[in-house]
Order: sequence, then C-alpha cells, then structure tokens
Amino acid sequence: MKLHASGEDYLEAILVLHKKMGMVRSVDVARHMDVSKPSVCHAVSTLKDGGFLTIDEDHFLYLTDIGLEVAETIYERHCFFTELLIAAGVDPKTAEADACRMEHVISTESFLRLKEAAAQEQEQIL
Repeated sequence: MKLHASGEDYLEAILVLHKKMGMVRSVDVARHMDVSKPSVCHAVSTLKDGGFLTIDEDHFLYLTDIGLEVAETIYERHCFFTELLIAAGVDPKTAEADACRMEHVISTESFLRLKEAAAQEQEQIL
C-alpha cells in the first residue's frame, strides 16, 4: 500500500506520542494533530488495513514493524529539516511547518546526501 503524506503524518504522530506518553489512543492523535476524531478514525482504519498499525481491545494504537520503520524515517527527516532551518535563521514555527512538507517530498537519495553533507560540515567545524 502506497502511503500519502497524511498517512505518514499520522504514523509520525503516533510515534512521537508513544515516545512521550507510552500508550496512544485515537483521541491523543486528534489532539496532537489538531484534527477531528472522525478524521483520525478513518486514517487509523486505513493504516490498520495497510498493515501499518494494530489496535488492541482497549483501543490503544501500536505501530507494526513496517509502520515503525515509516514513522521513524519521516520523524528523522522532520527533525533534520527543522534543525537545519532553525540553524539557518528560520523562525522555529515556520521551520516546523516547512519541515513537515519537506519530509514527504524529498527522495531517499537526496535526503541521505544532505545528511552526509551536514555531517561532514559538522566534522569540519569540530
């Protein structure tokens, strides 16, 4: 199943909330993303059908191995671009919003090259 940016955003939100709170329910995702509960329910259903997450009998959400892999990839990109933009002088709120868009459209090759270049630049500074 091909994920759209919104599906990746939901997986990323579940990952972030899980790291922060331990247990995650749909209502937590709705609050975190500032979207309606029906929107989350629809997304959760789609992601569950796609094999990206599971739901237990208490309605807690759990990322599957593939869901976790996608979420971690998107979150890594998000953090990278947010930090890079802030370091370049972009307002943190704007950096967050821009990073959220950039994380979905960049190719794996381009992201890896940028990450390598940033790491090399850091080494030169140190």
